[in-house]
Amino acid sequence: MGKKVPITEEQRRLSYAKYYDQDMAPVPSDKLALLETPMDPAKALNIHDRNRLFDEGYMDVETGYCVMEDGSGYIANHTKMPGVTVDMFDWWFAWHGLGDLRYTIWDPEDHYGACSMNLAQGRSLKLSLKEKYWGTTHLITEDIGGGPDELYACFKKPSEMGFDEEKIGTKACGTIVTANSGIRRDPGASAEVMCHFVRETENGIELRSRFWLGWHIIGGKPVKILPDEEVTPLIKPKMLLAHNMKEFTNLARLLPQIYPEQKDNWD
Repeated sequence: MGKKVPITEEQRRLSYAKYYDQDMAPVPSDKLALLETPMDPAKALNIHDRNRLFDEGYMDVETGYCVMEDGSGYIANHTKMPGVTVDMFDWWFAWHGLGDLRYTIWDPEDHYGACSMNLAQGRSLKLSLKEKYWGTTHLITEDIGGGPDELYACFKKPSEMGFDEEKIGTKACGTIVTANSGIRRDPGASAEVMCHFVRETENGIELRSRFWLGWHIIGGKPVKILPDEEVTPLIKPKMLLAHNMKEFTNLARLLPQIYPEQKDNWD
């Protein structure tokens, strides 16, 4: 078990602080083994083809990382979440940006905090779960492998990110959480597109995450931010995949516990 990030005495008194004290759920060994060798870039999902996620079945590689031919980075991560519903997943992204400890309990070893810049929107009782986080920006402090850093995540409506929204809420896809994100001190060099594509299963949901490093989606179309002469260091997608495995393995266990207790807590 790793060292946990510090929290305050005031945070200790919050109703969900008990989840900070839980041990992290272990990442399955077969997934950790996939970090040893990068995947074949030819089997990566090109950002221009992201609507292929709606297709039935699975892609050749659902968990892996690589550097693409154009120098950009790529990550795929498949996480099974038994006992988790689509609403729980949307709720989490609406809820966790309303207070730093909410983000910390997701991964107490790496998440220092996150705060939505749109708190009134997130707390509104008139909006759906999705509408609470669509169009919001979260300012995040976390350690992805190189020490704590300040990040941003600009969450968007899936149609604004070029996804076929008519297929969301069908058998093909329960929801999509997607954002343009990066590191605040160097937003150009760290630009990435994040996509968490959720599909219902017999006993919960499965999460098919994709990250395209060096890109943002602007006006519904991919725009390569990484200069053509630059190449993403392989360690960057590798570290991000390791972090993603860790945090979502833990979230898969946390959500069925915390949702019944906190689902109406928008303070």
